[in-house]
Amino acid sequence: MPDLFSLLPSTQLYEAIVDSSDDAIVSKNLHSIVQSWNRAAARMFGYSAEEMIGQSIEKLFPADRLQEETEIMARMQKGERVDHFETQRKRKDGKLIDVSLTISPIRNAEGIIVGASKIARDITGQKIAQRRLAEAHEALKRADQMKSEFLTTLSHELRTPLNAILGWIQILRDDARPDDLVEALPIMEQSARTQLQLIEDLLDMSRIESGRMILDIQSLDLATVVGASIDSVRPAAEAKNILLQSTFASAGGTVMGDPNRIQQIFWNLLSNAIKFTPKGGRIHVVIQRVNSHVEVSVADNGQGVAPEFLAHVFDRFRQADGTTTRRHGGLGLGLSIVKHLVELHGGNVRVASEGKGKGSTFIASFPLQPARDESNKTRLESGSRPDEQAFKPDLTGVKVLVVDDEEDSVAIVQRLLERRGAEVRGTHSMKAALGEFTAFSPHVVVSDIGMPDHDGYEFITCLRALPEGKAVPAIALTALARNDDRTRALRAGFQMHLPKPVDFTELVAAVRNLAAIRRG
Repeated sequence: MPDLFSLLPSTQLYEAIVDSSDDAIVSKNLHSIVQSWNRAAARMFGYSAEEMIGQSIEKLFPADRLQEETEIMARMQKGERVDHFETQRKRKDGKLIDVSLTISPIRNAEGIIVGASKIARDITGQKIAQRRLAEAHEALKRADQMKSEFLTTLSHELRTPLNAILGWIQILRDDARPDDLVEALPIMEQSARTQLQLIEDLLDMSRIESGRMILDIQSLDLATVVGASIDSVRPAAEAKNILLQSTFASAGGTVMGDPNRIQQIFWNLLSNAIKFTPKGGRIHVVIQRVNSHVEVSVADNGQGVAPEFLAHVFDRFRQADGTTTRRHGGLGLGLSIVKHLVELHGGNVRVASEGKGKGSTFIASFPLQPARDESNKTRLESGSRPDEQAFKPDLTGVKVLVVDDEEDSVAIVQRLLERRGAEVRGTHSMKAALGEFTAFSPHVVVSDIGMPDHDGYEFITCLRALPEGKAVPAIALTALARNDDRTRALRAGFQMHLPKPVDFTELVAAVRNLAAIRRG
C-alpha cells in the first residue's frame, strides 16, 4: 500500500508541515507586509490569517519596540540571520507575550533577498518562571543579608551588657573601693535586664511564628493597662528629661485581651518612643473611642521615620539603621512583636511620620466590647512587681532542697532563700538529691530541668515514686522557658514552673505558698 504522505504534492506537503507546527511560522516581504500566517500564529497572536496577510507585521509590536523591525529588516537585507531573539509582542486582545524569534532572509531563484521568514515561540511561561526564580533568589539574598545583619546585631547587643557586667566583676575582684559597689550594682542589674529582654523578645517571636502564643483573655479597661505601661517607663523618660503626657478623657468602654500582653504592647511602643526622642523632647499618649474601636496613639517629636522605611517599620529584624555606626541598640523585634500581639487581639497597628526629624505616631486600635453590667466588670491588676522593701515574706522554718548541676545556680538560690530565713540544702545531681531528700525531708523542692545524665523530668518521676516524695511540692526552675516546657513540667509532676533568670520576689513567694500548703 503506498504511503499517503508521499503522495502529497510538494507544495501541499510544505503547507501541511507549516500548519502542523506548534511554533508560529510567518513570512513577510521587505516592506514588513505579512505574506503567510500559519495556524500556530493565529493561536499565539489571536489574529486569523485573513486579518494579518497583507498587513504590516508591526501590528504586533508594542509602541516601545517599533525600532526592532527596522533593525531586523536591515540585517535581513544584508543576508544575516537573527537567532533566538527574545522580545515581546502584542496579541489581538492587547495582552503582551514573551516570544523567542528566529528570522531568516528569503531568496528567490536568482539568490536575491525578497523577504524574511520568522519562527516565533511563546516563552511567556518560561519567562514567568525565570522571573519568579530571580525574585526568589533576590529574596534569599535579602534574607541571608538580614540574617547576617541580625546575627551581627545580636552578638553586639548581647556582648555589650556582658562587657559591663564582666568589667565590674573584675574591678570588684581586683581592686574594690568603697564607692565601687554602689556604682556597680545598678549598672550590672540594668545590663542583666537588658539581656533578659533580648531573650524574651526572641522567645516571643518564636512563639508567634509557631502559633503557640497563648493569651489569657479577660475583660479589661484599656486605660488602666496603658497607665501601668506609662508608669513603668516614666523613670526612663525622666532620665532623658522627656515630657511624658497622657490624655484619657474620651477613653470609654472595655476590650477583651490579655492584660500582660497588652501592657507589653505599650511598653514596647513607649520604650521605642523614648529611645528615638532626644533629651528634652515630649511624648503624648492619647486614648480615644473611634466608632466601635478604641485607639491608643503614642506620638513623639523625635527622630521620625524616613518615607522609604515606613512600609518596613513592623518587619522583623529590620531597622532603619542596621550599620555598626547606629546610635540606638536593639534587635529590631519589638515593633514586629507589637504588630503580631495587636492582631492577635483582633486589632491593628499603624505608623505615621512626616519624615526624618519630624517625629512619629504609632496608633494601636482594639475592638470595643458591647456594653454590659459594670458590676460584673473584671478589674485589672496592674501587673507591676511588688516593692521589694514592702514585701519580704518570712521563710523561717521552711526547708528547701535545691537541685541544679550548675554550682553557681545552686549557690545563688540558696543564698536568696536563706536570707529570708529558709533552711536550704543544695545538690548537683539526681542521685545526690534523692539521697539528701530522704535525710533532709524538705517542705519544698526546687529543681532544674536540663541536667546531664538524669534531667529534671527523670528526677521528679523518681521522687514521686518514693512514699515520702508523693506529696512534697516541687518547683521547676529552668532555662527551658517555652509554653511547651511549662506544660511538660507540670504534667511530669512539678507544681510550678519558673523561668531563669530567677525573679527573687517571685521565687520567694512561690516557696512560701507551696510550703504553707505542705505544712498546712
